[in-house]
Amino acid sequence: MAIEPVRDFFKQYGIEERIREFDVSSATVELAAQALDCEPARIAKTLSFLSGDGCILVVAAGDAKVDNAKFKAQFGIKAKMLTPDQVLELCGHAVGGVCPFAVKDTAKVYTDISLQRFETVYPACGSSNSAIPLSCDELFTYSQSIDWIDVCKAWQNTDI
Repeated sequence: MAIEPVRDFFKQYGIEERIREFDVSSATVELAAQALDCEPARIAKTLSFLSGDGCILVVAAGDAKVDNAKFKAQFGIKAKMLTPDQVLELCGHAVGGVCPFAVKDTAKVYTDISLQRFETVYPACGSSNSAIPLSCDELFTYSQSIDWIDVCKAWQNTDI
């Protein structure tokens, strides 16, 4: 998968050395949490949805689920997840390594408030065995996120 474009992307900020690559898969929230030895909620998963001729990427906490009503209220469209082929075509990363960095122009990134309860979160870096530790402010900045949004549920009642 495409870790090199993400590594090159982070070079402009001088933080490419913070990328962690694992000998095991980190393609799901659970696997990433195991690889990082952290709670699953701190995995910053990137969810991809169809939007006209492009896609919406929502970066959310690992324990959050998209709330369809909130999504529709935010974007004015029904939340329809991309197929694996569409993810690669519209986002630029394959399923298992989808991240909000070094994405195609057809991808618009938003960051969900479910992440704001953590000092450090771990998004993937374009491959199914990578992650990078970032503060929420760094994640928002480096992902070139358009806005902090509230489109998720099921995370508010967790004890962390």
